[in-house]
Amino acid sequence: MAMGILLIYSCRYYVTVFSAVGGIKGSLTEGWVVSISVAILVCIFLVQRFGTDKVGYSFAPIIIVWFLFIGVIGIYNFCKYDPGVIKAFNPKYIVDYFSRSKKDAWISLGGIVLCITGTEAMFADLGHFTVQSIQISMCSVVCPSLILAYTGQASYLRKHNEHVEDTFYKSIPSPLYWTMFVVAVGAAIIASQAMISGTFSIVQQSLAMGCFPRVKVVHTSSKYEGEVFIPEVNYLLMIACVLVTAGFRATEKIGNAYGIAIVFVMTLTTALVTLVMVMIWKTNIFLILAFVLVIGSVELLYLTSVLYEFTQGGYFPLAFAAFLMTVMSVWSMVHLRKYNYELQHKVPTRNLLDLTTKPEVHRVLGIGLFYSELVEGVPPIFSHYIDDVPAVHKVLVFVSMKWLPIGWVPQDERFLFRRVGPCELGVFRCIVRYGYTDAALVHGEFEARIVEGLKQFINSEHMWSMGEDGEVVARESNDKEEVERELREVEKVMSTAVVYLVGQTEVVDRSEARWWEKVLIDYLYTWLRRNVRQGVEVLRIPHTRMVKVGMTYEL
Repeated sequence: MAMGILLIYSCRYYVTVFSAVGGIKGSLTEGWVVSISVAILVCIFLVQRFGTDKVGYSFAPIIIVWFLFIGVIGIYNFCKYDPGVIKAFNPKYIVDYFSRSKKDAWISLGGIVLCITGTEAMFADLGHFTVQSIQISMCSVVCPSLILAYTGQASYLRKHNEHVEDTFYKSIPSPLYWTMFVVAVGAAIIASQAMISGTFSIVQQSLAMGCFPRVKVVHTSSKYEGEVFIPEVNYLLMIACVLVTAGFRATEKIGNAYGIAIVFVMTLTTALVTLVMVMIWKTNIFLILAFVLVIGSVELLYLTSVLYEFTQGGYFPLAFAAFLMTVMSVWSMVHLRKYNYELQHKVPTRNLLDLTTKPEVHRVLGIGLFYSELVEGVPPIFSHYIDDVPAVHKVLVFVSMKWLPIGWVPQDERFLFRRVGPCELGVFRCIVRYGYTDAALVHGEFEARIVEGLKQFINSEHMWSMGEDGEVVARESNDKEEVERELREVEKVMSTAVVYLVGQTEVVDRSEARWWEKVLIDYLYTWLRRNVRQGVEVLRIPHTRMVKVGMTYEL
């Protein structure tokens, strides 16, 4: 649910861009306003591929100018129209307002919550800036500018209450109107860009936990892990934004959808922070109760208000969240079942010798690279391969690819080898580690590096052993001839052929599965799997040397 709300929440610039273009609505038709808005939205997404830092550096000065302008204009309106609105800071007036308006006052909270939007975007910025920098900018720039802007607009409305629907642009002094319009569009672009980047970070984290279908993740910075670009999500989000902007056409409905997304994000964040306080921080129970009662009660009050506008556009973020939650739940459930199936049916290492030394199994020249997600044991698809193709390469390496949360991995630490079974079997396991800025090696270089690493492992295996206290100690090698023979064997098979063996599994439901499991596995998951990025595309395996091994898992 949180994932869906946060993704739809990345569409926050619906209001900002549409309102900015709406400032000239008096001189343009509604069709032109929508067309300009859509063009701006498309441009926003097209520049995402250049990276968060480059886009941010390009537009950051506009944000400073934006806050400066709204603060100065707020002071101007405050002094010119009605300085008496300063009395609004007295909390007595909110009590009088609810006493006088009752239900209408409660309904108006859904619109009031839009005044504080933008502050919740800090969750995205935390991946790119320090906590202290955000605190300083919020207290010294953002908060004072917003207070001055809203105070000035309140002063303006005291004299021009007929302009309540378009107060922001009506309250701008005429000489600054077009300048403010350009700055507003620029500020909307950079503000939305931060939310889009936050969406990429969330999808990346969900992907790492196996909760999201496989997509391409491009790291745009070698310094910060959180700065990523996901092409598939970027363009799907662009299409969704254009359709919503063109479909709703009115800022009122977009604002209703935006308000529900905001309050749901805040409520979910409070619930998650409460769990952290209980389980991780071990906070005093009375402080937790005070936090929930004070913060939670205010957010629930706002939540009941925004839900009142559910049918006027507020349904959209909840519908989108339900769709994304369904996709993620299906993918996560089946992915977990599939991994557990492999763990339960993996071939024990002690049985590998019996499996490969059957009379009908032949050892052929060459080196076979068998890809598997498992780092322990032999995947069940290997025994299936032996049964269907009774042939094993002289040297067999089970390869597992792992991407680490660091910028890059040194070449001498990229390949980790371990022997599987006795020496005469010639079977090894290799874990290949990449950092998020490392490009996958092309097949020629990959083959050379893995053979070189294998030779170094064979040498070191006979030079070092594990002592009784767990420390690695040197030993005198008494089987030098055996080492040289094995090295010659590796060289020989390398010059003969290198074959990539890739498991391609299909999943079906068990015969005794319930009807809803059949729908999830046979239809929804199968459709998702066939329409997302395949694993072999990431591995950059040459098709002329690739052998796909098919197997069906009954989950």
